[in-house]
This record gives sequence, structure tokens and C-alpha cells, in this order.
Amino acid sequence: MSLMELIKQAKEEDDFSLLSEGIPYMKSLGISVVENDGQLITTMKADPKLTGNPWIPALHGGTIGGLLETAAIIQLAHDQDTDNLPRTINITVEYLRTGFIKDLHATAIVTKQGRRVANVQVRCWQENPDKPVAAMHGHFLMS
Repeated sequence: MSLMELIKQAKEEDDFSLLSEGIPYMKSLGISVVENDGQLITTMKADPKLTGNPWIPALHGGTIGGLLETAAIIQLAHDQDTDNLPRTINITVEYLRTGFIKDLHATAIVTKQGRRVANVQVRCWQENPDKPVAAMHGHFLMS
């Protein structure tokens, strides 16, 4: 099944968890998606292979950034009328506190969506949404 067909199916069934198994990048990082009261929550499951600093032990910053970018792209795909995935123009990640080897959750908010470019803000947390591990702001090219 192609990526466009997978996105179309996820929209038709209103089940974006289908992307978790169909996109290899999401599968390799253990990223899943659920909808809770109309908001998508993207979760990266705890896994020792995602360790960046074994002495703390802490998640690798790249995996945290990957979760943030994925959450933004999935939220945009969810919100738009086409079955194409938006493409990243640029992102800025702010690492705010240590991400331990625990499940990491993220939510994205589309702050502005034009005809060609969308602005998205994403926050991720572990146990308390009021204590974010990292935040991201990004610009995405809409197809």
C-alpha cells in the first residue's frame, strides 16, 4: 500500500494509528498515534535502543526531535483535505529538560495554515503535560 493510500485509509476510518504500522520510520522509533477528544496524541514508547546518554539514562535528542516533527506532520495530514504528507521546510527544537527512558507524548497545534505553508507548534512531555521535555516550532510546505 502506498503512503497516499495509507493516509487516505486513515482519514476514511478516522484512525491515524494505521500510520504507526505503515510508515517504517514510525515503526522503528515505536511511535503511535491516538485521538483523544479531537486532539491527536503521538507517543514514542520507551525503548533502551533510543538511549542517548547511558549514564543518566536519557533519550537521544534526535529521537525526541523525530517525535516532534512526526507529530507536526501527522497533525497537518489529519487537518488537510489532500492525502499528501506535508514536507518540512525548517524546524527549531528547544530541549527543556531531560527526557528519561519513559514513554514520551506529543501534541501539535497548527498556528497558521496558508495555501502553501503551515506553521506548527509541538510540545512533548513524559508524566506531566505541564512539564514539557521539549518544544518545536516548524514551517511545512503543503502539497
